[in-house]
Amino acid sequence: MAKKIIITIDGTSSTGKSTLAKRIAKKLGYLYIDSGAMYRALTYYAISNNIISKGFINKEVLINDLSKLEIDFRKGSLSECLEIHLDGLSVENKIRSLKVSDLVSQLAAIDEVRTHMVKIQHSLGQNKGVVMDGRDIGTVVFPKAELKFFLEASAETRAKRRFDELKIIDKEISYEEVFKNINLRDFQDINRSNSPLKKASDAVLINTENLSLVELENEISNHISLVLSNSL
Repeated sequence: MAKKIIITIDGTSSTGKSTLAKRIAKKLGYLYIDSGAMYRALTYYAISNNIISKGFINKEVLINDLSKLEIDFRKGSLSECLEIHLDGLSVENKIRSLKVSDLVSQLAAIDEVRTHMVKIQHSLGQNKGVVMDGRDIGTVVFPKAELKFFLEASAETRAKRRFDELKIIDKEISYEEVFKNINLRDFQDINRSNSPLKKASDAVLINTENLSLVELENEISNHISLVLSNSL
């Protein structure tokens, strides 16, 4: 039986982490975990319960609610893909809004929230055979992962990608709004005191600016093949 490993894919928002991680996981037959979706699901919950809004967050209530919430990944009703579920209900289609994006970094900076999420993420990867993407997966969640990647691209390119995704569901959204959000999230993620976004010293750095999805997948797959062959 082939040895299973943990693969981490970190980077700033809209660098293609989730898309690539899904494809790589499917190719390997590994479990794909979108760590960002976990924070988004919690942010959606906080918004729905008036715990968070722009410039405000009731940390005491949020922290108290953490242990009561069930955040996990289950197969969707209409596909074989794993979807983020909150208390048994899929929220996959409710967590990608700009409103959630505007507030998720604020929530993710809370120490108790990150500690709680990391504990869940550790449990998901205990048997290996996992591809997990996020912002601190290779540095904090799985610092001893066998293979780590860090993706980057310019803010302009990332904002254009995100805008193209969002305008399908929100015709009123503007590129300027998305660009501002991208830069705000970068600043918050890089400068938070707990688990800031940074490249792990042993991560493979890949600039996704001018590479197609197929080219990116091939580059990552080549690194994986090398690691797996050396582990035999």
